[in-house]
Order: sequence, then structure tokens, then C-alpha cells
Amino acid sequence: MQMDDMVIISVDDHISEPPDMFQKHLSGDDLKSAPQFEQRNGADYWTYQGMIMTSVGLNAVVGRPPEEYGMEPQSLEQVRKGCYDPKARIDDMNVNGIAGSLNFGSIGGFEGSRLFHRAPDKNMAYTHLRAYNDWHILEWCGYDSSRFIACALLPTWNMDFTVAEIKRVKAMGCNNVSLSDNPTKIGLPSIHNPYWEPMWKALAENDMTINLHIGSGNAAPHASDETPIEAWITTMPMAINVGAADWLNLSALLRYPDLKISLSESGIGWIPYFMERADFSHARHTAWTHSTFGGMKPSEVFKRHFMSCFVDDLFGLKNLGEIGEDNVAYECDYPHSDALWPEVPEYLWQGVKNLTDEQIDKVTHKNAMNWLKHDIFKGYKREELTVGALRAQAKADGVDTTPISSGGCAPLEEGEVPRRITTGDIVKMFAKQEKVA
Repeated sequence: MQMDDMVIISVDDHISEPPDMFQKHLSGDDLKSAPQFEQRNGADYWTYQGMIMTSVGLNAVVGRPPEEYGMEPQSLEQVRKGCYDPKARIDDMNVNGIAGSLNFGSIGGFEGSRLFHRAPDKNMAYTHLRAYNDWHILEWCGYDSSRFIACALLPTWNMDFTVAEIKRVKAMGCNNVSLSDNPTKIGLPSIHNPYWEPMWKALAENDMTINLHIGSGNAAPHASDETPIEAWITTMPMAINVGAADWLNLSALLRYPDLKISLSESGIGWIPYFMERADFSHARHTAWTHSTFGGMKPSEVFKRHFMSCFVDDLFGLKNLGEIGEDNVAYECDYPHSDALWPEVPEYLWQGVKNLTDEQIDKVTHKNAMNWLKHDIFKGYKREELTVGALRAQAKADGVDTTPISSGGCAPLEEGEVPRRITTGDIVKMFAKQEKVA
């Protein structure tokens, strides 16, 4: 296999929701009370039930010069059209050699807690969350149901609502849901509480995969506001290990052996030691912790239930056998600053070129298709979705990848002498953006 022969699925990308997303899915008072897209002082934001959501782009900096990767777009005019338009996204996928993509939202957070879970009127929020899922499944993914992989939000503040929504979106062809990796952070019981049993049962019965995105509950920790931002960025993917350990000890995994979990934006290089440590901890301490993994090692449970993904992880790929060649997928993270757009194939090939053809296929798309229960070949032949074929299509369509300076909120004040950016600078940047709204 050569680089241009790869078929690549990204299991972690993002959308900046368009202003008209609710128009086709609500009417009357339900539409009037839905989240509203507004503009003020040159900035875009959403309002809902007395709340204001800024950061419509949420680090949507793909296509900018590297000097602007730390900026935060304040309007949709400052992001690539592929962030909010599915047709333009297909173009950006083609030029990047990406055949398929699962996308998380922005305005509601990765799993809806930023918008719907915080809303005072939960019945109203339930109506609008369903409309959000309708838009995501029918409009965004419906533009090309082979190449876009649907992932629904759930109204987990109410188990009756949650079970009903699982069944509803499953009937619409959606096989994935996005959940918080630590629901106690959004005011709900821990995953070990009986509260969640109806959801585990419904997910298992409907054969749906759970997607846990970093930052959806447990925030990536940083040492201080004076800590250089690169220290924070370095540890972000590994920050999901706290949630991973929590979910690995979930007793529901013993009751529902087919339940699948995808760790989104997780990285893979840390996983061999994570599993080794889990095995050691269980063997060493189970006499007094009384933990049980159903007669299996924790590492065996992890391989049965968890898939992880990577952007650029040469060490992880060199140790694929330790992680499990059936447990690893690729993520682009478009349109965030880690995204290697439009050069994903070049970077990815360096990591997989010494693997067997079957291993390359597993890492690039087969594992994603299996774990996310989605067939990208239902509407295409393999030869139509290779890196070479997609890039040829992008060239014919004239997709432009020239970096464009787009403006936005910056971590340094205008005119400030360049210096090392700290985590405090980024925190202040977001605070400044909130004041604009």
C-alpha cells in the first residue's frame, strides 16, 4: 500500500453551528424560544433562556497562518466555510484525503452540557435538543450519509427523556451518542450510580457507541496561570486518563459486554502503561478494594470496550501490538489548531507505512467503521474514497488551501511585545470575549 491508497476516517472533528440550524426543525413558539444566533460589536454569539454562548468557532483556526493558531474566532466570517457548511466541509475533507468524519458540536459543548443541561426550563430544552439532533442527523450528516457519521446529544438530566431519545435517533440511523466523561461536573450522579441503568440498557439494546470527548466533564488541569500554554496543550489528550480509569471500573461493562466506548481526542501512546498500571493496581489491591472485572484483567476489559484515537502519535503506532490493533482509530480534529489539515495523509503515512496493509486499513478506517457502526462504503466504492481519489476531486473542484489571516480575539493585547504565552493569557482572552457579548 502507498499513501494515496489509504482510506481515512476521522473519529473526532467539530462543527461551528450555522445561524439557521433550527429553521427546518421547529415552528411557532418552539422556534421562537430556540437558541438564537445574534451579532453584537462585530461578534457572533448564541442566546438561550437567559444565557449567552460566545466562542462560536471554538478554536476553529484551520486554514490560518500558524501565528494565529492561538486566536479565538469571534464570528463565522473568521472561520473556513467548512466549519459550518457541509458541502464546503466535504471539499475540505477531500483536499485532506479524509473519507469519513464524526463531528462534535460547539455551542452546546461536546455533549450538550454547555447549552441544554444548563437551561432552566428543561422541558423546553428537551424540545430544542431533539431539534438539534434532527439538524445534525438530517441536515449535516444527511448531506452525505456515507461520509458523515452521526452522533447525537442526550437529555441525560431525565432518564425517561434519555431512553426515548436513544430509541428515536436510532430509528433515524444514528449509532453514536456523546456523553460527559464525568457527569458530576454538570450536576448529575456519577456513572456508578443506579440512576444511569436505564441508559446503559437502552444503549446496549440499540447497539449504540458512547463517545467521550476530552473536556466534556473533567477539565484538563494546568499548574498555574503563569504556566506556559504549551505545557497545558501537551497534557490535554492524556487528561482523559482520569475519565478512562473511572469508566474502566464501571460495573455496567460486566452487565453489558457489548457496550462500546470511544475516547475522543485521547492520543494512544500513554495507553500501554495505563493498562499495565490498571492490571498491577487490581492484582495488588483487590483483596481490600473488593473490585471485580468479571474474571478478566482490567487491560482485557479495556480492549473489549474502549477505542482510542490519535492525531500524530508515532510512539503509539510503534507499540500498536500492546495497545491492540483493533482498538485504535485516526482523528483529524478539524478545525482545531492540532488538526494537520490539509496534510493529514503525509503525517499519517509516516506512522503507518511500516505496518501491514491490514493493520493500515484497521487504523485508518476499519476500526472506526466497526466501533462507530458506520459503513462509509454504502454509497461509494473503495477506490472512490482513497486519498488519491479524493485529492484528485478537490483539485478538479479548485479547493483553495492558501492560509488566510482571519482576525479574532488574541492572547496578547494589540501592540504588546511578543512573549511566551501562558495559560492565564488564554483564560483572560476568553473572559475578554465574554465581555464583548
